[in-house]
Amino acid sequence: MRTRLAALLAAPLALAAALTACGSDGDESADGGAPDSCEAADLPLKQDGKLTVGTDSPAYEPWFSENDPSNGKGFESAVAYAVAEQLGFAKDDVVWVKQAFNTSYTPGAKKFDFDINQISITPERAGVVDFSQGYYTASQAVVTMEKNAKKAASLDDLKGLKLGAQTATTSLTAIREDVQPDVDPLVFDTSDQAKQALLNGQVDALVFDLPTAFYVTAAEIEGSTITGQFESSEKPEEFGLLTEKDSGLAPCLDEALTALEEDGTLAALEKEWLSDVVAVPVLQ
Repeated sequence: MRTRLAALLAAPLALAAALTACGSDGDESADGGAPDSCEAADLPLKQDGKLTVGTDSPAYEPWFSENDPSNGKGFESAVAYAVAEQLGFAKDDVVWVKQAFNTSYTPGAKKFDFDINQISITPERAGVVDFSQGYYTASQAVVTMEKNAKKAASLDDLKGLKLGAQTATTSLTAIREDVQPDVDPLVFDTSDQAKQALLNGQVDALVFDLPTAFYVTAAEIEGSTITGQFESSEKPEEFGLLTEKDSGLAPCLDEALTALEEDGTLAALEKEWLSDVVAVPVLQ
C-alpha cells in the first residue's frame, strides 16, 4: 500500500480537500442512489456531460507518462479512457483533476467522479468511500540496492537475507509465509522508516507491492532496483476506481470494467504498459 504523507497531516489535508470540493464551481455532490441506467446522460456526475477523473501529481511511470494523465499513455491513463469510452464519453469529455493520494480515500465530498491512482481496496477505506471492482492485481516485489541485486535473485536467495517491510501489510505477511527467511524480518511503522533502513544498510532488501516498488526505485531511493516479483499466498491487493460514498457510480464502473475484462482490453493494456515496458522477472 502506498504511503506518501505523514499520518499527522491526514486530517487537516482531508478537511482542506473537502472544503475545496464544496467550493469549486460545478463540483456538486452526487445525490446518491443508483442511476436509471449507465448511459452517460443518466450518470451522477460532477459536471454535466463531463467525466471528471482524479489522480495524484506527479503522476509516475508506468501508470502515467510524461506526468500528463490526459495523454492516454501509461496503464492507468489508458484504463481511465477505456472506462470513459465504455460509459459513452469521448476523450475530449474527460476532465482530469489533481488529488493527493492520501486524501483520496478520506470521508467527504469529492471533486472527481472517480479517482484512479493505484488505490488498494481495503475494508477500512470502503467504509467511507466506494470502490469499483479491481482493475489490477498487485504482486509482491523485492527492492534492494543495485550493488546487492545478485544476492536477491531468487526466493532461495531471499531466505538468507535480512528482509524488512512495513507493519500490517501484505508484504510483511508474504515475507513470513511465502519467503520464510532464516532471520525474522525487521518490521517498520512506516514505509519511510523501511526505506531509510535500506539506505543505512540495516536490511538487505525490502518487500513492497509491485507498484510501490516502482515508485520507490524510480523516485525515492537512488541506486535501488527491483530484483523480481512473486505471488503472495495471501489474498492479493487489488486496485479499484474510487468514488464518493453513495455516489451511485460504482455499479456502472463495474459494468464498464467487466466489459473491458471480457473483451481482453484490460489484459492488453497491462501487457502494453506494465509487462513489456517494465519487465520485472518472476522470482522462482
